[in-house]
Amino acid sequence: MGLSTHVLDTMHGCPAGGMHAALYTTQGDQATLVRQFVLDADGRSPDGPLYPDGALRRGSYRLVFDVAGYFKSRGVDLPEPSFLNKVSLDFGVAQEDQHYHVPLLVSPWSYSTYRGS
Repeated sequence: MGLSTHVLDTMHGCPAGGMHAALYTTQGDQATLVRQFVLDADGRSPDGPLYPDGALRRGSYRLVFDVAGYFKSRGVDLPEPSFLNKVSLDFGVAQEDQHYHVPLLVSPWSYSTYRGS
């Protein structure tokens, strides 16, 4: 089926609208950019799913989120270098007939993710 993501800013208790992100396909150490995007006010890709239903293929992927850039743009005083800069999530798609949702919960000091629905 498809692939989507959603980012929540746990420091401010809101979606991470304005965060820059990128999606890659990966094979070993090789990463190929699929697309770059800026999250909308709801913390999601403004164009909807990153892969629509039927377009997602079995394989390895990487989502990269510009966490430091986002928090700096929110006026958060981060140390230099910041504890988290870009957060990369590497994940695999084994079942093309299922939807993969990859949420990110993030603050300047921590993050977590899981496979959502």
